[in-house]
Amino acid sequence: MSILTPHTPAHWAAYYRLRYEVLRQPWQQPPGSERTPDDDAPTTTHALLLAPDDPTQALGVGRLHSSAPGQGQLRFMAVAPTWQGRGIGGQLLAHLEAAARQQHFQELVLQARAEAVPFYERADYVVVAPSHLLFGRIQHFLMRKRI
Repeated sequence: MSILTPHTPAHWAAYYRLRYEVLRQPWQQPPGSERTPDDDAPTTTHALLLAPDDPTQALGVGRLHSSAPGQGQLRFMAVAPTWQGRGIGGQLLAHLEAAARQQHFQELVLQARAEAVPFYERADYVVVAPSHLLFGRIQHFLMRKRI
């Protein structure tokens, strides 16, 4: 399975559907809350992994954008629940880290949900500090990695 940049309407629909289903719908957030204005910025890198037998189904998604000089931020990492634990997240992370290196970032930061912290720690990200509560109940942690 290869990771691609969404470029067709079907790709974008699958990409945003997975972002919504994994990152917003479980907390009763409205459709559209999975999108941000900087999604369309030309410097934002999107990663999409599609199901091998159904090119309309996203198995994993993630995003990279510049957050400061020399620094990139990973956001909206999501893997379809039935595909979690099969290496999809690691593939997406490696893809986005390679894109960050190509963009000459020296470090990456992200805001990880508490349950995702061990995943990122296995990839050499370090917890900097607790950060915010998303939707008033989902603890996030600021994490950083030098690349």
